[in-house]
Amino acid sequence: MYPISMAVLFAYLLYPVEKKLEQWGVPRILANFITIITAVGVFSGLLILLYMQLSSFLTDFPAMQDKALSNLDRLQRTIDQRFGDSSPQNKHWLRTQVVEGLELSSSFLSELLMATTNTLVKFGLMPVYVFLALYYRNKVENFIYRQLPSYQHSKAQQEINEISNVTKHYMAGVVIVILILCVINTTGLLLIGVEYAILLGILSAFMNFIPYFGTLIGGAIPLLYTFVIQGDPNKALAVLGFFLVVQFTENNILTPNITGGKVNINPMFTILSIIVGGMIWGLPGMFVAVPYLGMFKIYCDHNPDLSSWSFMLGTEGTEEHALTFGKIKDALGFGKKK
Repeated sequence: MYPISMAVLFAYLLYPVEKKLEQWGVPRILANFITIITAVGVFSGLLILLYMQLSSFLTDFPAMQDKALSNLDRLQRTIDQRFGDSSPQNKHWLRTQVVEGLELSSSFLSELLMATTNTLVKFGLMPVYVFLALYYRNKVENFIYRQLPSYQHSKAQQEINEISNVTKHYMAGVVIVILILCVINTTGLLLIGVEYAILLGILSAFMNFIPYFGTLIGGAIPLLYTFVIQGDPNKALAVLGFFLVVQFTENNILTPNITGGKVNINPMFTILSIIVGGMIWGLPGMFVAVPYLGMFKIYCDHNPDLSSWSFMLGTEGTEEHALTFGKIKDALGFGKKK
């Protein structure tokens, strides 16, 4: 079901473009085809760029593996000298642990590869689902109206419009933020001197489809590569500092200003929804959890019977405990009158 759930979200993303084509007199079927083919073309271009970078990465992988093991041995010697352990049986302890870990994970990697293949097949059907969602959008809306008495139609229309506006702004904002982060991450890694900066920068940016955790997960990829394979602690520290700055910038500047009509869910339930979504559908579940929870929050906002859920999911109710500039001034004594 998750490709269908994601297709609905991407249909909201593409809806403004498709609607504009219809306003210009393009028939709906043709407008759907033009919109979806253009979107698939842009996505395919990104995949081709990633494939070109990944091909070079896989070609150099055996040499990188040897270099990583050599760096692990060097790190082991440094640890032994620091703690005074020079026993022969512990000479390659760190390398042994990593190799055993790789051997234990071989079956997991095989399962992951199969899961990835299955995922690609499922995602291959997403353009069809997006087309159907865009084509039958009015039919779905009329179906909702037919389930309700006429005096509730205006209320239902208000809910549908609000859900549509919030979701399309959220999806457009996420995509714009990711495109900006592709440039920022790649530029930063190039300036630091990280190998495969384009590949690592784009992969790190794409992790931002996952709220809150995306930048941290994405930053761990170039951090581990720089420390283990390049074997440069100074560059690893620079990468760590860079992604901490990116995390702050994305959370406090990019996402709040670009996403605009983002879902109004408090951080506790945002994180819980991401965890539950990951348990159910993996990475796709972590992505779809927040916008669908936001849709449910809007539904609760307009239904008195669910007002308690609206309050629980929202951000209101903790204003007295919020850390504000005025409270900091009062605590430091600057707010007191002389």
